[in-house]
Amino acid sequence: MEGGEKVKNHVKMMQLAGVQSLLSNGGKEVPLSSIEGKMTCLFFSAHWCMPCRNFTPKLVQIYTMLQNTGKNIEIIFISLDHDETSFLDHFKSMPWLALPFNTSLRRKLCNHFGVEHIPALIPLSVTPSSGLEFDEDAVKLVEEYGADAYPFSAKRRGELEAMDDSRRQGGKLQELLGCKDRDHVINADGIKISIAELAGKTVGLYFGAHWCPPCHSFMKQLIEAYNELTILRPGSFEVIFISMDRSKEEFQASLSVMPWLAIPYSDTSRQDLTRIFAIKGIPALLILGLDGKVLKTDGRTTISTYGATAFPFTESRVSEVDEALKKEGANLPRRVNDPRHRHELELDMAKAYICDECQQKGRYWVFSCKQCNFDLHPSCVGESNDDGI
Repeated sequence: MEGGEKVKNHVKMMQLAGVQSLLSNGGKEVPLSSIEGKMTCLFFSAHWCMPCRNFTPKLVQIYTMLQNTGKNIEIIFISLDHDETSFLDHFKSMPWLALPFNTSLRRKLCNHFGVEHIPALIPLSVTPSSGLEFDEDAVKLVEEYGADAYPFSAKRRGELEAMDDSRRQGGKLQELLGCKDRDHVINADGIKISIAELAGKTVGLYFGAHWCPPCHSFMKQLIEAYNELTILRPGSFEVIFISMDRSKEEFQASLSVMPWLAIPYSDTSRQDLTRIFAIKGIPALLILGLDGKVLKTDGRTTISTYGATAFPFTESRVSEVDEALKKEGANLPRRVNDPRHRHELELDMAKAYICDECQQKGRYWVFSCKQCNFDLHPSCVGESNDDGI
């Protein structure tokens, strides 16, 4: 069915609901027939709704972009405001059309389209078999994919998700980390490094932000592992920072203390990677193997627990390190008495500690005092430990 026929069905449906005309942003009445031949969405929103006010500027940007690229799209704002003044205040930020403020009419439309929360963006469509239909609320689709979500249908979502799967599983670093206009990542000095140089390396994708305290704690551990591998296994491991910062200044503050590389802050690939790998919280670290495919999704736990020792962070290597630690622990006494400390020391395991004898960092096995803050490397325990159990 041609686009004009589709929208005539939309017009007929809205006429049945009692809509006679629409409003332009300038306050002029616009005949309902003006949307004929256009892909139409109904935008349910309200000025009192903070998520609506956050989403509207994004939708304006996408709408303008689609209009400028020749897409024949129209959006009709249906206000859920409490009064006409609030409706007009909200509408003045929108470049599209609106339904005149009418509480009973909007109630009919909310019921008809099953709108239970706002913001809601309902794309209208027509099928030869069943006539007028509408797709699911497209707000999440638009937030995730931007203008690429057009025409905001369930079919389009399936296409985009298939493309995400291809990027995630394809093992092609340029497709995953780059884009049409960029084939490089950058370092803290802004120097461009070709993505092609990452081939043959184990790569960590680090999602973090300057405003996030847990990120600062984890980054110390990641920097330690990164620097250790740079010395012991030069050229074998690289980290790419995917910023979740709220401004370019925060991004620069984050990158300034990192010894690794980053996706440029202005690049939308940052949002793409967050979506593709379903990042729900930070800090997060994904590990890509030598083939460019995901090796481990919880690299944060691996680094925090084992550090550089677990490189190249495969399941087999982690199991190997784990088994070695168990054997080491089995050969150590459970408790010892050291002449330098008055309390009995018990064998324990810690991700990190400072030995009170040699003042060096320790990891894994430690003899600790349960009564005070005293730790010893197993190798630093006094030799006169005949009563170790």
